[in-house]
Amino acid sequence: MILVTGGTGLVGSHLLLDLVKTGKHVRAIYRTVESLQNVKNVFLYTNSEAEANRLFSSIEWQIADITDVPSLKNIFKNVDRVYHCAALVTFDTSKDAELRKVNIEGSANIVNFCIKNKVEKLCFVSSIASLDKKPGQKEIKELSFWNKELNHSMYAITKYGAEMEVWRASQEGVPVVIVNPGVIIGPGFWDSGSGKIFKKIEQGLDYYIPKTTGFVGVWDVVKAMQELMSSPVKNEEFIVVSENLPFKEVFYMTARILDKPLPSKKLKKWMVFTGWLWQEFSGLFSSKEKQLEMRSLKSLFDSTFYSSAKIKEQTGFEFEPILKVIEKTAACFRKDVQK
Repeated sequence: MILVTGGTGLVGSHLLLDLVKTGKHVRAIYRTVESLQNVKNVFLYTNSEAEANRLFSSIEWQIADITDVPSLKNIFKNVDRVYHCAALVTFDTSKDAELRKVNIEGSANIVNFCIKNKVEKLCFVSSIASLDKKPGQKEIKELSFWNKELNHSMYAITKYGAEMEVWRASQEGVPVVIVNPGVIIGPGFWDSGSGKIFKKIEQGLDYYIPKTTGFVGVWDVVKAMQELMSSPVKNEEFIVVSENLPFKEVFYMTARILDKPLPSKKLKKWMVFTGWLWQEFSGLFSSKEKQLEMRSLKSLFDSTFYSSAKIKEQTGFEFEPILKVIEKTAACFRKDVQK
């Protein structure tokens, strides 16, 4: 039995589809009935309604919360492999405590149950945010160390903390693999993450971010996870990035495919700072989630390059070009827009 946490998210839903299509016996946890619709939508992109329903129904769904230990007690029964995809992603400083609870404490709970139940292998979805560049280093690699002196976002801090919990599992006898994806592009979640790029460009986006970073398709992320889990590789960490690209280029690719105007204005530091000030002021009178964090404002203008050489050399992994990923994602976006 395979257990998937975070199955109602971007990576988790696409992973579930891949697993059940190959006949795997899968159990997935969820918190709300409403979130299950996200998974059904992802299944419908590449399957008829009848087939999507069949595949969805083949999953053993159980309600649970990774921060609630009692709800997890029966989840691990007969489980031999675990994909831990659940995480909170936010840059709202008012949710720092929740980030720590979900990403670090929640991961600790999953690790404890993996150890107790002697699972055969654990795969954890981390992030390139947990890796820092060494002095003089052009590309960030898996051996790049965490520099506690840098001004990290709370999200980055908690993903690093979650990794420490997963490494603890490896010391307690549970083989682990960690994947560190770049910005993940894929369909199904247009109001969060990179999905917002498609929605904003469809609505008419004027500005682009002057930053280069690593991008990867969701299909490559789940493919890498499965290949690593079925391989003899254990207690290793892998950067999963297809290409290092400027956001401007990614925005342009998306706009051309959607036949929308190209974002032509470069975002300036003073604009972001002004936006942050307004966000903080308006936040006094509104409960709307914050999108900007002072600790990570600088990162919007610092280009970072990541190397996926390790996973290519050790497994022969080949990545899909980001243009192809955007084309596939845009095709799904059009279907949803036309509904």
